[in-house]
Amino acid sequence: MKKPVVYFTNLRTTPGRSLIDKLGELLVKLGVGEGGIYKKGDIIAVKLHFGEKGNASFIRPVFVRKAVDAVRASGAEVFLTDTNTLYAGSRINSAGHLRTAITNGFGYAQVDAPLIIADGLRGESSVNIEVEGKHLKEVSIGREIVSADGLVVFSHFKCHELTGFGGALKNMGMGCASRQGKLTQHSTCAPVVNQETCTACGVCVPSCQVDAIGVDKVAFIDDRVCTGCGFCIAVCPEKAIDVSWNEETGTIQEKMMEHVKGVMKGKEARTVFINFITQVSPNCDCYGHNDAPIVGDIGIMASTDPVAIDQASADMVNAQLGLAGTALETGHAPGADKFRGVHPTIDWTVQLACGEELGIGQRDYELCEI
Repeated sequence: MKKPVVYFTNLRTTPGRSLIDKLGELLVKLGVGEGGIYKKGDIIAVKLHFGEKGNASFIRPVFVRKAVDAVRASGAEVFLTDTNTLYAGSRINSAGHLRTAITNGFGYAQVDAPLIIADGLRGESSVNIEVEGKHLKEVSIGREIVSADGLVVFSHFKCHELTGFGGALKNMGMGCASRQGKLTQHSTCAPVVNQETCTACGVCVPSCQVDAIGVDKVAFIDDRVCTGCGFCIAVCPEKAIDVSWNEETGTIQEKMMEHVKGVMKGKEARTVFINFITQVSPNCDCYGHNDAPIVGDIGIMASTDPVAIDQASADMVNAQLGLAGTALETGHAPGADKFRGVHPTIDWTVQLACGEELGIGQRDYELCEI
């Protein structure tokens, strides 16, 4: 089987050839532009993470604008998108999510494209896609992701506290899932009510479509009835309802990959991936801060294979000398495992092996530097 190509450019530039220009060259290699894989009448989603409020390691809007221009050169329409968060942060609903995105520089004047949150006002707008996976027979994906004709997936490659690293695969599997899809990946039981912060206001009761919630001094959730949609988490004004974070990390990765399969279904030839291996922070961009990077900035990768690009990105990070004075506790030598150096109990290779097993992509790749 022919190896998928992963294109790479370092961060060196010259007069007349900026990093934005080099990104444009990568997009051309992927077929994004005039006469490429998209055509007039298509509506293409640029999937990215707008960054949590207070975080500054997300991909800069000026690079996203380059992708918008490239897609539009093909005659297609384009929008920027993400899904609402499962946890109670500044992006738990579309109103706060859009406000955070604009605060972080993703306004129309900067990116020349509309922002559409893919799973509705409170994460309830979704489509179930059949995948016949090991854990799940169907997965819940944000409706506008499913409706799009193709995807340009922009990912900030970094460590992650549940999956070891987060790249293109996590950006799709977790980042394109609806609230119900995210809850399915993280938990095996109903959300839980914090009895100390619950005020028994009852707002959550009518929000439950299966009548699984009642109030007796504090709210309670009947896990025999609960379907795990997570809508109550979004509507609670006191943020007193939360996920029961009880799933094992390997299983989370496997469920995440089953969601990736659902995201890509029917779009396999019209989805491309860009990984920024810069500011490689020790945790997810969902935090309201970003800690010091564990290695120096490396460059940008591009591919049509999400497994290959994440494997190549992980290999590139591990090949670096780890930086002292960071969250990296072990594995500083070039070639050592940087992800286990930050999160020692997580086997980050599970997502890559599972992705290959599901036919999403290949771990063996050909690196082509431009």
